Amino acid sequence: MGDVKRRYDASRRRETARARRLGVISAARELFERNGFRATTLAAIAEHADISVEGIYKTFGSKAALAKAVFDVVLAGDDEPLSIAERPEMDIIRAEPDITTKIRLFAAGLAQRQGRSAKVQILIRDGRHIDPSLEPIWAELTNEALAGATALARLVNGAGPNRTELTEERLRDVLWNYFAIDHYERLVLHQNWTLADYTSWLTAAIGSAARIGDI
Repeated sequence: MGDVKRRYDASRRRETARARRLGVISAARELFERNGFRATTLAAIAEHADISVEGIYKTFGSKAALAKAVFDVVLAGDDEPLSIAERPEMDIIRAEPDITTKIRLFAAGLAQRQGRSAKVQILIRDGRHIDPSLEPIWAELTNEALAGATALARLVNGAGPNRTELTEERLRDVLWNYFAIDHYERLVLHQNWTLADYTSWLTAAIGSAARIGDI
């Protein structure tokens, strides 16, 4: 019974810590999006999340690292400890034999992720010009997008012979442009495109970049 109780207590502690962490992330997201990165203090986040500032430092290390945690959760749509590449929807895309369907699925997922994370991405992108602590966070986001473009280029090249005239490296670089939040910002946030319209455009743009017809 002692071992069972210890496992139960450890499980409860992990669940409590996870819930507390998610509460801080939710509070930070709300305040970052409302007031901006620089104007939002850790003290304000701590008060909003009913936790101490020391607790935030212990969990995240810095306000910039907290911004990255916010991005990770909104991008994925949950706080499961899985990268985008490890998620079931990516397994479906990898297993899909038809290249046009593969690209449609990928573009739809990318558009949804951009929609969830746009405000936080823009906050980090623009905030780094004022707060240097965000520079490495933005670099990390950029590198993660490049990794996603690399994975997509490999999926396209692996879908069959003569699918594209581009080398994998050049295809990666072209596709990387469509991972930039700038497109979503301009077309959806500024020009009021619907997510469906944006997804259709993104699908066609990626298909054209990959030299894939009938998309």
